[in-house]
Amino acid sequence: MNREYHRWHSPRLNRDMEVLLYGHSGEPVILVPTSKGRFFQAEDFGLIGAISDGIAAGRYVVVCVDSVDEESWYNKGVAPAVRVARHAQWEDYLLHEVVPLAKGRSAGGRLTLAGCSLGGFHTYNVGLRHPDVFQRLISMGGKFETEDFLDGHHDEQVYFHTAPQWLPGLNDPGRLSALRRVEMTLAVGEHDFCRPSNENLSKVLWQKDIRNDLSIWDGGTHDWPVWRRMIRQYLPA
Repeated sequence: MNREYHRWHSPRLNRDMEVLLYGHSGEPVILVPTSKGRFFQAEDFGLIGAISDGIAAGRYVVVCVDSVDEESWYNKGVAPAVRVARHAQWEDYLLHEVVPLAKGRSAGGRLTLAGCSLGGFHTYNVGLRHPDVFQRLISMGGKFETEDFLDGHHDEQVYFHTAPQWLPGLNDPGRLSALRRVEMTLAVGEHDFCRPSNENLSKVLWQKDIRNDLSIWDGGTHDWPVWRRMIRQYLPA
């Protein structure tokens, strides 16, 4: 299985960023780590191994990215508005630096954004606001509210980075039409503490006639063995 390491200085984040790229051809997949995770997390915890057959067969090119969660959502040393602003810079990095890399190394086809836990939050936070960029979203054990990160702070930027808040007020026909073309998966374990968040987001999406697949995994918890089974099902060989 082809594996490449890439490092470059990101002008949007003003720091070096690292990625691992797997595969030689196939649909592009960008995989976001869990809370404070690094670009090598997916390999270390077996997600890449779970889909290695599909990668080796040329079905997927997978790009595993770094987060800046410690500088954004988890950075209690700065004001909440600064945390959200730092996340927005990471989002620009993802859209304008990682997406071109993933698409440029793939054989075309739909672009998937995926992640577990906080990576699932990132997947829907970014993906729902950019349905022109991503054709498929896969969250595994994600949680989509932001209140726990921001010490009660709320402003326009927080609103637009919290999908359960802004989606109910979305009435633009063009945006809704674009969202309805995106393939959306919300996978969560039966006993995962994030289950209510997934059920709520699915309900909000359906209220806007946005199709989504809410999948409750029998006996599942908020842990890597469940996510390894999930990713193998959603990115089959």
